[in-house]
Amino acid sequence: MKQIMEARHLKLAVLASGRGSNFDAICQAIGQKDLDAEIAVLISDKPNAPVLQKAAARGIETLHINPREFPGRDSYEAVLVNELKVRNVDLVVLAGYMRLVGSVFLAAYENRVLNIHPALLPSFQGLHAQQQALDYGVRISGCTVHIVDEGMDTGPIIMQKAVPVYDTDDEDTLAERILLEEHQAYWQSLQLIAEGRIWIEGRRVVIKNHPED
Repeated sequence: MKQIMEARHLKLAVLASGRGSNFDAICQAIGQKDLDAEIAVLISDKPNAPVLQKAAARGIETLHINPREFPGRDSYEAVLVNELKVRNVDLVVLAGYMRLVGSVFLAAYENRVLNIHPALLPSFQGLHAQQQALDYGVRISGCTVHIVDEGMDTGPIIMQKAVPVYDTDDEDTLAERILLEEHQAYWQSLQLIAEGRIWIEGRRVVIKNHPED
């Protein structure tokens, strides 16, 4: 069994491609002192992502790094990793980052890259998870915080929250209710890491009551 990291004040990097609602929720948890962390940098692959303006308004350093300016994913990720290393980042948070993370990134931050997915994994991986759930006819959906590996939404699961699916739901209404749970689950998962309580055994995540247990 391997501990992700010992208890500490987390220094986070957030990678995002869009509006940044989970970024906002994490910032709010930090501001309310529910989450023992700080955000060292916000990096986006999109030059006009609204999350860049949100981060700048909070006084958080922002970077736009365009993957199209690199010959391949490895060289792009090498630059990302270097930016994180010079800022002594402990943990990487994917918050609506619309790119698969590759081997260069994962080798540098093994078991220290987190993602949140709007479904109860391993069901409904990939894009449009809410519509997938509706099409399948499930009665319960939700969200999953997981450690990132080289697959798509296949890494070890830290936390899941359930959301009922109503007969009147469409993709937007279900997504909105799931998002409310995402905004709690993400910072709560990060806080468990800050408290040194997350361990991995195989692909199973163990949450200890105390780090020394």
